[in-house]
Amino acid sequence: DIDLNQQEADSLMAMEKQRVNDEEWDFPKPGERLTIPLQSSDRRESFTLDVTRASVKLTKATFQNRARQAIVLLRLDIDGAPHRNPDGVDIACPHLHIYREGHGDKWAVPATDLIGNDRSLYSILTLFMVRCNITQPPIVQGGLF
Repeated sequence: DIDLNQQEADSLMAMEKQRVNDEEWDFPKPGERLTIPLQSSDRRESFTLDVTRASVKLTKATFQNRARQAIVLLRLDIDGAPHRNPDGVDIACPHLHIYREGHGDKWAVPATDLIGNDRSLYSILTLFMVRCNITQPPIVQGGLF
């Protein structure tokens, strides 16, 4: 089932997530995407961390945390276009999409708190993983970006 009730979604968002192994991942280059498997600490739930970089605008990226393969729990859009929420309100980038029952990931809120001081995509990813409650993060090697 692709739809979750809000209680299930909130539970999945709050659940501790951890890497499935000690594999090292390279932070994607412009135009590339990285998909990293995660699991709950009791190993009953599977999650995915996606890191996508734009090919032309080097500061544009999307980080998302999915549950049950297709359900986007949280998605952070960085340096992209504003997002229009279902109520017609525009939310500037950076913004964080948060799963909402009946709407999926169609609602966003401002996310300047996830950008940090140095504004590097690698440090933003680190803050996003904290927001997703990834308590044992995957090993992602930062590159020159």
